[in-house]
Amino acid sequence: MAEAYIVDAVRTPVTKRGGALAEVHSADLAAHVLAGLVERTGIDPAAVDDVILGCVDTIGSQAGDIARTAWLVAGLPDAVPGVTVDRQCGSSQQALHFAAQAVLSATADIVVAGGVQNMSAIPISAAMTAGEQFGFADPFSGSPGWQRRYGNASVSQFRAAEMIAEEWRISRTAMESFALRSHQRATAAIRDGHFDREIMPLGAAEVDTCPRQDTSLAKMAKLAPITEGGKITAAVSSQVCDGAAALLVMSEQAVRAHGITPRARVHHLSARGADPVWMLTAPIPATAHALSRAGLAITDIDRIEINEAFASVVLAWLDESGADPERVNVHGGAIALGHPLGATGARLMTTLVHELDRTGGRYGLQVMCEGGGQANVTIVERLG
Repeated sequence: MAEAYIVDAVRTPVTKRGGALAEVHSADLAAHVLAGLVERTGIDPAAVDDVILGCVDTIGSQAGDIARTAWLVAGLPDAVPGVTVDRQCGSSQQALHFAAQAVLSATADIVVAGGVQNMSAIPISAAMTAGEQFGFADPFSGSPGWQRRYGNASVSQFRAAEMIAEEWRISRTAMESFALRSHQRATAAIRDGHFDREIMPLGAAEVDTCPRQDTSLAKMAKLAPITEGGKITAAVSSQVCDGAAALLVMSEQAVRAHGITPRARVHHLSARGADPVWMLTAPIPATAHALSRAGLAITDIDRIEINEAFASVVLAWLDESGADPERVNVHGGAIALGHPLGATGARLMTTLVHELDRTGGRYGLQVMCEGGGQANVTIVERLG
């Protein structure tokens, strides 16, 4: 049976909007982790079959197939192609899936997967708003087919987060407590050096800068909700930021031929969809589907990384999955560490692989909600 192995995983620090990475061209941001991954693993870059990067809002500095551009900017061989994928927030997790699938299908032996996003330079939804000049405000308005199926229902992540909080009866206080814990965990992880091995400093950016050490429930309680009368505030939402991450995926034949010891094996990968108006609920059925296909129970999973798009998303998922909160986002999540859209999936897997190594855990699971009502799930098994 074919296997797909994760040899190594690296990332930049994730820095807040307007921070140390704000002025770094998106191609250079991605190039930094690509070059670093090649250097750290010692792999011959000419042996790489493909480079697959996730990125959202691929306009401006992120346009023109940034996977290809970043590889070239890194000074790596012309002969290696690159492709950019967009599954919204799960783009770089999907990049990992495509890389693993290429290896599992024996159509490739060595693939680099990852993602990049400079949200300081290219604001969130920039690609959607760019369409206004052509007469369409977003991908949905003006589509007769969409209107027939979903009517005039608002497609908004903020509305979806509010709907989840209402449906699962999640209070604002519960979400703020969850958010505070995310900041506390992230701050502790930075202090204790748990991210040091996975981070490749870039210029003045040496550590993650989004976590708020001085936040408190009292400060969170003073914030106005994003929508009038709602519960969702900036405090319980993921942060806008900049970053990049990359992973090296290899076949069993390749790791033997190159004398490389992999760190993890891809045990399972899948993606599922749910209601696009609810948008953020897909991690619930996707996790159940993945565990069933993998022949595992949630209690078999030692570490879990679920993207903290909003606190309500994770709290609803915890309620439905029965996962132990002490195994979930143990070093904080996107509420504290930030959510650089197209890079987040690769960032989460990078952290997950390193955390399994640190703790000696066997199985790790990654899941995240995505635009369009989708979710990717990846289960990896630590080796060694």
